[in-house]
Amino acid sequence: MKKFIDAEGMEMTAFYKGDSSLEVIERDDGYIDVADGKKWYLSDYKNWSGREKRALKLARGRVLDIGCGAGRHSLYLQQKGFDVTGMDYSPLSVRLCRARGLKKSLCLPVEKIGGFKADSFDSIIMLGNNFGLFGGFEKARRLLKKMHKITSPRGRIIAETLDPYKTDSPDHLSYHARNRKRGRMGGQVRMRVRYKSYIGPWRDYLFVSQTELEKIVLGTGWRLGKIFTSGGPQYIAVLEKT
Repeated sequence: MKKFIDAEGMEMTAFYKGDSSLEVIERDDGYIDVADGKKWYLSDYKNWSGREKRALKLARGRVLDIGCGAGRHSLYLQQKGFDVTGMDYSPLSVRLCRARGLKKSLCLPVEKIGGFKADSFDSIIMLGNNFGLFGGFEKARRLLKKMHKITSPRGRIIAETLDPYKTDSPDHLSYHARNRKRGRMGGQVRMRVRYKSYIGPWRDYLFVSQTELEKIVLGTGWRLGKIFTSGGPQYIAVLEKT
């Protein structure tokens, strides 16, 4: 099987060109999940969840979209007149964003966010479950402190995740227990993307409950503000500067 570090960029580009294949997510315990990637990455505003629509109304000023993917949130805000910078670790995804009309985009992993100058942005968005890019408890706290430095005094973070414990699936519950035995957070998922013959790298992706989120942000210069839900485990948290 062919390995390719940018499997996500490959699939997004293919979806944009009309491919209807499913996205495959592989967890490190062997669990496999599939999703309609085209619907997830390229959906129009009218098909977005209510929580996304409500949360995006709180975006202001200069916006950094972390994990911008194919650019659906960045392009929407750009059309509304915002100064938006899309950011993704996938070079093919960034290329796709530019082809779709995004004026500012960077190929940059979230770990490099400290390279921005102080007061570069007023809003940071991490939608599409991109709170997960924080990876783990300590990494999240380090990155939140860096985000505090690169945002203005009125800066805010709008981040989407899901409560991993709102499930009765034996597969997920046993994975939570396995994580805890290894000293990890229950919703800290080790996963990789597979698309046809392409396999992306393993990475940690973090899902948290609201209680865990409050513990993560404590002492980072941020506090938990509004929460937007749509009746399921997914929610969007708005973090405000303390």
